[in-house]
Amino acid sequence: MAVAKTKRDLTEGALFIPIISFVVPIILTGMLQIVYNMADNIVVGRYSGDPNALAAVGSTSSLSNLIVNLLMGISGGAGVVVAQSYGAKQYDRLSKAIHTSTVFSILGGIAFCLLGLLISRPALELMGTKEELIDSACLYMRIICLGIPGSAIYNFGAAALRSIGDSKTPLLILSSTGILNVLLNLLFVICFKMTVDGVALATIIAQYVSAAVVILILFKRSDEPYSLKMNKMQIDGPSLKRILMLGIPTGLSGCMFSVSNVILTSGINTLPTTDISAKTIAINIESLVYTAMNSYSPAAMTFTGQNYGARKTERIKKSILYTLLQVTVVGIVGGQVILMFGEPLANLYIDANDPNRVEVMRAAMQLMRFMLSTYFLCGIMDTLSGCLRGLGYSTVPMIVSLVTACLLRALWVFFIFPLERFNSLLGIYTVYPITWILAIVTLAIVLLIVFTKIKKKFEADSEFCSIETES
Repeated sequence: MAVAKTKRDLTEGALFIPIISFVVPIILTGMLQIVYNMADNIVVGRYSGDPNALAAVGSTSSLSNLIVNLLMGISGGAGVVVAQSYGAKQYDRLSKAIHTSTVFSILGGIAFCLLGLLISRPALELMGTKEELIDSACLYMRIICLGIPGSAIYNFGAAALRSIGDSKTPLLILSSTGILNVLLNLLFVICFKMTVDGVALATIIAQYVSAAVVILILFKRSDEPYSLKMNKMQIDGPSLKRILMLGIPTGLSGCMFSVSNVILTSGINTLPTTDISAKTIAINIESLVYTAMNSYSPAAMTFTGQNYGARKTERIKKSILYTLLQVTVVGIVGGQVILMFGEPLANLYIDANDPNRVEVMRAAMQLMRFMLSTYFLCGIMDTLSGCLRGLGYSTVPMIVSLVTACLLRALWVFFIFPLERFNSLLGIYTVYPITWILAIVTLAIVLLIVFTKIKKKFEADSEFCSIETES
């Protein structure tokens, strides 16, 4: 079979520069997603005519992420199976994993869509969403839930493509559908005078177009071992078991972070509406840096996964070290660059005639200065988790997330945040760098133990094969 340019064997050749070239399209893809999300918030904040629209959208983010993250995690599990199968040249196993994950993404997306529609309002009320925001937040959330199947299909397809070394195609897909999203935002909000429902509708249309395109591409690459074929569109039991064993802990890890964000949001919702708007602005802008750093997690997973399949421990070690070095530099430099442009960016979100403009700006900039100075720690944590998942260990990151992201942050909200000294927007976010450091130390120790164990296993297997050959 001819080797196509759309796939890359990451088990041979140099590593440092290939990691960068692999990560850059993922970063650009994530950046585009953030920019399009920023466009949603800018359009609804400046042109909807509803002064509470931006805060309403911001009130739903942690809840929608909670629903999506489990499916995203399972797609990551599929990505590990694909990467390991591709690295080991086990193409039958690779094909089964691709078809199983695609069918599961459709069924799982529909199930989570229904779940989201069912729990939207009760969950928003439980989070303490303000009375003046609840109706708009609920409307936005329910429309977004309708797009979950499209989002799941796209993310499963994109994870599969990245795992065989193709990080450019998801970028091209998102570039096109993102432009569509922005155009529809302007059409629905400015021309049709819609508010939160307009930006939500634009988002889900773009999601379904992305899903259709990624599925079409996987069908069109008929000469590749990872291509989709209609007669193979079924769930393979062993493949699904492996995907779920790796993916559910990964998804639950993401859910732990989302649960912690839901808890934090419930605390933030007790603050003035201006603080809620400031949080929405700051998190939107900060997410540019987060997305760049978080791109190293799938990169670490793909490089360690393929080289694990190829049983090359030296390349696994270099993949770990190089991704950690690069994500640290990106986090530190990126945070300071974004901070330089923080005020002009924040200004984009606020109507010039908003009477609370100065107060919102002050709170948003204060939060950004604090978070962007420590964000590189989050990048290191996520990359360590990606390395462990690529090696087939996804339960440990889940446990670490449970303790640090969920339990400790919940305790902070319930016991520290109410104290006068910490009862502010900055006070509630102080817990983030504390939990990042604890997670980094734990994950680094576990990764060292796992790598040592794998190295010994591969060496033992190699010696056994040599004895068998001599015999």
